[in-house]
Amino acid sequence: MKVLITGGAGFIGLHTCRAFLDAGDEAAIIDKEFSYKITRNMPKDVTLHIEDIREKSSVMSVFEYEKPDAVVHLAAQISVSASVADPENDMRTNILGTVNVLEACREYGVRSLVMASSAAVYGEPRSLPLTEEHTAAPLSPYGLSKLTCERYLAWYGNAYNMNCIALRYSNVYGPGQGISGEGGVAAIFADRLRSGRQPVIYGDGGQTRDFVYVGDVARANRLAAVYPGKLNGVMNIGTGEAVSVNELLSIMGGVLGVSPAPRYENPREGDIRHSRLSGEKAQEVLGWRPEWSLEDGIGELLKPTL
Repeated sequence: MKVLITGGAGFIGLHTCRAFLDAGDEAAIIDKEFSYKITRNMPKDVTLHIEDIREKSSVMSVFEYEKPDAVVHLAAQISVSASVADPENDMRTNILGTVNVLEACREYGVRSLVMASSAAVYGEPRSLPLTEEHTAAPLSPYGLSKLTCERYLAWYGNAYNMNCIALRYSNVYGPGQGISGEGGVAAIFADRLRSGRQPVIYGDGGQTRDFVYVGDVARANRLAAVYPGKLNGVMNIGTGEAVSVNELLSIMGGVLGVSPAPRYENPREGDIRHSRLSGEKAQEVLGWRPEWSLEDGIGELLKPTL
């Protein structure tokens, strides 16, 4: 099987690419970024197309060349704050870009498309853990664009008999994650602890999140892409476990053998206090469940890098 991964040169993308390759599949990547770091980390025998998903003709040309069986759509504008500052760019990248990918899937007979969505579509939780039936009430243009994309997937799946599934990730972490923009708190803590700088916690650190290891997310992406039956709709990818930011920092300090003394600053506006996702549907349908404990995943994140 051949998979085309949009945003495949990014953090989750490279892990997803390796998951397919390890299973004996072929893989190609679309990404608008190009750098030495990307080419250094790119798996062998993978074609990298430097293209922008906002340009429909560019997307079509890649599909014409690769003729993939499945697509994992990870390319997106992922910053909540950037979506507030520039909702038009968020819309063009996330909504227009997704429609361009869906049109290419329709044109070239792609059997299944898996899209990265987010817990941001839920907004403020009314109950925990969050299930797929929870009301979607996004609090940002980013969450709104992801919800809109989910509905485009549902329409295309029904109209053209494609498998179109949106996976709502919880807080993904792991090696290779960036620290700029909306970089995950685990990656930011790791960077500060490695460099001897004081970690910063916004609020009292009692806010909780559901941290899921990137290798588990990559495996979920592949399981959804190769699912043999009919698969449409949305599905959570999370551990169902709540871990506070204070606990996370303590675990990281324990792995490194240090006792971090964080600096506490005012909470950031719009931050949700508690969030965790039920993964029961993914377990029932895909047979997916997280295999990495937080301690083991943090150990991978904190391994020395070359």
